[in-house]
Amino acid sequence: MESINTLVNQINGLVWGPPMLVAILGTGLFLMVFLRFMPLLRIGTGFRLLWQGRAKGDEESGEISPFQALMTCLAATVGTGNIAGVATAIFLGGPGALFWMWCTALVGMATKYSEVVLAVHYREKDARKEHVGGPMYAIKNGLGKKWLWLGTAFAIFGGLAGFGIGNMVQVNSMAHALESTFNVPFWVTGVVTMVVTGLVILGGIRRIGKVAEALVPFMCVAYIIASIAVLIINVDAIPGAFELIFTHAFSPAAATGGFAGAAVMAAIRFGVARGIFSNEAGLGTAGIAQAAGTTNSPVRSGLIGMLGTFIDTLIICTMTGLVIICSGVWTSGQSGAALSAAAFESALPGFGAIILSLALVIFAYTTILGWSYYGERCWEFLVGTKAILPFRIVWVLAIPFGAVAQLDFAWLVADTLNGLMALPNLLSLLLLSPVVVKLTREYFARQSSAVEAS
Repeated sequence: MESINTLVNQINGLVWGPPMLVAILGTGLFLMVFLRFMPLLRIGTGFRLLWQGRAKGDEESGEISPFQALMTCLAATVGTGNIAGVATAIFLGGPGALFWMWCTALVGMATKYSEVVLAVHYREKDARKEHVGGPMYAIKNGLGKKWLWLGTAFAIFGGLAGFGIGNMVQVNSMAHALESTFNVPFWVTGVVTMVVTGLVILGGIRRIGKVAEALVPFMCVAYIIASIAVLIINVDAIPGAFELIFTHAFSPAAATGGFAGAAVMAAIRFGVARGIFSNEAGLGTAGIAQAAGTTNSPVRSGLIGMLGTFIDTLIICTMTGLVIICSGVWTSGQSGAALSAAAFESALPGFGAIILSLALVIFAYTTILGWSYYGERCWEFLVGTKAILPFRIVWVLAIPFGAVAQLDFAWLVADTLNGLMALPNLLSLLLLSPVVVKLTREYFARQSSAVEAS
């Protein structure tokens, strides 16, 4: 078992090593330049379309509204990475890691935009007449049969990774948070989560969309308000925090207190890696949910979909990072969720840790819902619609096991498979990038013509 563990560790180091991080950042930068920085210039347009997309629209063009589709994406991406992941990046890479997380998000917006455009453009209807899409369908329908093996590889990696990264690891984090804060036994968390998850996902994407639409905006806004409260208490430390972020992004962070110090390379590596883990730009998952949205334009869906990266990393991860740095606890020697909890508790003694625990529980729960849909679509691509009900049952039954188990090895395997999802996706993005640019230019040309005609 030890030799297997060592082997998986080595593969994980390779998968999430510098070449992969360079590939993800490089692809995002290439797409951003190829699109002439349109994703950055059109952030306002994206938010306007998102507001308009609260209505469901034509039933024939999708199962859920564009707003629900984005909330489903955010349900999957806004999770433990926004709390524990940011803290770990700062613990290992210093405050400068937050700067590199921002850079990852900025180029990641072009990546996510392209993923969604291709997913919607190449989506199809399954045997139940529901819209299905994602990197596997973009590869199959965009690159042709000779590349089908690449789409199959993505579906296998995603279908297996979901059970770890989107299910058992999430409920395990929930169980530990509730046990440490409220003394709730692990098995109770597992059983309750299993029941409430089953009630949602057995209703399919329509029910997931409705729950995400209600829960995700609430949890994001509540977390931002709590973070702002902490920042107001530590308002004098905010200028110094930004100075630390920008200074240590380009110069080593010296050891201080319980902080062991970090080289610039560590800030880059952990900032980029945790940023990607949090917003999933480059992994291809966003297009799977957006393909179910009602739309008559892939570009419109892409403009809405890219906001997931903006909200996840540039807003929520930034809030976590600033709270940790401004409170001064980043030098305490703590890491992960414990570091984030210490930051909230230092500013809001008595209930800061409680707020963070509740946020982590809701973030993790919505991730289980979002990833259930990703995994379902991956298995449907591989086996057909007959896989859907068995998958949902197995997914729900895996939850209580994840709550009580030691998941170090499962986490390692899932993290490796999660990284491997990026390989087929990035290759298809590069090969199909001319299609993205063509669709984008046509869309904005039509918009310009419509404005001139009116």
